[in-house]
Parts: sequence; C-alpha cells; structure tokens
Amino acid sequence: MELWQDYPLQNLNTFGIAAKAATFSRFRSTEELEALLEQKAAQAHHSPLLVLGGGSNLLLTSDVKSWVLKNDVPGIAKLHEDDEAVYVQAGAGENWHGFVQHCITQGWGGLENLSLIPGNVGASPMQNIGAYGVEIKDCFWDLEAYHLEEKAIHTFTASDCAFGYRESVFKHQLKGQYVILNVTYRLQKHPVVNTSYGAIRQELEKMGVHEPGIKEVSQAVIRIRQSKLPDPAVIGNAGSFFKNPAVDKAVFTDLQERFPEIVGYPLPHDQVKLAAGWLIESCGWKGFRRGDAGCHAQQALVLVNYGHATGKEIYTLSQEILDSVQFRFGVVLEREVNII
Repeated sequence: MELWQDYPLQNLNTFGIAAKAATFSRFRSTEELEALLEQKAAQAHHSPLLVLGGGSNLLLTSDVKSWVLKNDVPGIAKLHEDDEAVYVQAGAGENWHGFVQHCITQGWGGLENLSLIPGNVGASPMQNIGAYGVEIKDCFWDLEAYHLEEKAIHTFTASDCAFGYRESVFKHQLKGQYVILNVTYRLQKHPVVNTSYGAIRQELEKMGVHEPGIKEVSQAVIRIRQSKLPDPAVIGNAGSFFKNPAVDKAVFTDLQERFPEIVGYPLPHDQVKLAAGWLIESCGWKGFRRGDAGCHAQQALVLVNYGHATGKEIYTLSQEILDSVQFRFGVVLEREVNII
C-alpha cells in the first residue's frame, strides 16, 4: 500500500475542484484498511480521517489536511435467495450505476429507478439515495461497517441506519466513526416496476413502451436524467446541491396564497414537500453564472463548475441562493452536498 503526500483530488471529486490531500492512500479490503490505520498510529499521525468514495456528494473548499482514504472495496455477490427475492452484496467501492445495471441484467428488480445516480455503493445508505419514487431504504437489507476506534466490524439493519429523507445515522450520530465495507440489498425475483412518477410514464410513452420491465424503466430514467442533469465528466457538479424542504401544511397554504404557482407534494403528518428547484428558479438563479461557478441552465438544484471555479466560489454562490430563498419565501434550504 502506497502513501502519497499532497495528492491531487481534482479527478476524485465530481465537481472537479483542484484541491490536494495532505496524505492519501487507497484500500480494497478490511485488512488493507487496518494496516493503514496501524501505520497511521505508528507514525503518530494525528490528523483526522476523510474516507472518500466516488466523490459525487462533496464540495472541497480548500486543500484537505486530513488523511484521505479512498474506499475501493470491490465485489458483487449473490448471498442467498428465497422464492421472492435475492440478497445481493456489493463492495462499497463498486460504482453505483454499474451495480444497478448488473442487477438489471440478472433480472433482479428494485434499483432500476435509481439508475445513473453518480457515486459508489458505499454512499447509497449514508445518503439514503432516492429518485423517481424509490429510495434505498425500500430494498436495503443490511451493511457491514468497520468501527475505527473499536477496530471491529458491525452489521447494521435498516432500523439501525435510521433512514430519513437523504439521511441516515452515518450522517449525524455516527458520523466519522465507521467505514462502510459492503451493502446488501433484497431484490425482487419477480419485479413489479414503479412508474408512479409522472416523468417516467411520459418517457415510456415517448419510447413506445406500454408494458415496461425493469430494463425499460432504467432506460427511461437514464434518458430523463441525461436530459435534465449535466454529465460530471463534461461539467463539474455533484447533482442536486439542495434538499427539497418540508413545511407544515399551514405554512404551505400561506405560501400558496402569496405564490399560486408554488410546487408542493403532500407528506404524512400534515406536511408538504416543496420543490427546492422551483424556489431557486423563482429567485432568478437558474442559469446564473459568475466566473466558472454557476447554477445550471436546465436544473436550478444543480450548482456547476464550468472549469476552474474554486470550492469557496461555489460555496459562496450556494449561500447567496440560500439567503435569497429565505428572504423571499421564509423557507430555509439545506445543502445536500457535504462541505469539506
């Protein structure tokens, strides 16, 4: 295992921010991770750890003084099956979209609506990633994670993960304590597709598909995402930068009286989810550009790096957007992207 100093991270974050790691190394197994941690302890290396996956959900605002460990744990395996489901384990370092496509090829249903989401498998439960009517928690079975202090592997069930909207226990109570090694999903052997999201139905109609299977739903999702979202390989971005906020129904009613075009979706417990993209666009940010930092012309939720923006420039833009939405609507947006 090699260690690098002042290691460039520009190609390891989807924003394409030109930052460096003070110390950098990779691991592909629990044994390699433990060896690196022992080496860190032997060197009395007191800097904190930053475990990096696909780099698709973070914004680097400066060089990283932490010891950056790149999680490259590989592997996809069917653990067991019953009459209804297969239980498939994937290493945390596997590319998420590649894993989804592998499952579709095998005829295993449940993940097709989550096609083309950037990043690696290890981040999927951390964020409870979701799209087009499906979230990870819908087919999650369990995961194995390494506790950095105890030096032991723990298994987490869905209830242990405390999944919420783009949330899990790993983003709050247990943040920085564990390294996710692998994730197991319970997938359908006899898939029932989810086309409840209107855009999917519309796209399937355009494709001339009337009885879609998981492959066709995946293709529809890919087409939708490619039409709306910039490819990080072309324009640096981390997907949706902001979460869709939830407000009480009474607050939404008041907003609706003042802004009749406001977009909202009913939630349990008398709450309404607002479309953050609509709020941002209504404040005039869609298509905005300052230097190489901007708000995407097709999707206001996505902040972009057109080439040489710094992380601080993109962060500053995000704060201006937050302030303007709060000033106009009285609604506080929350960043979905991790700020480093």
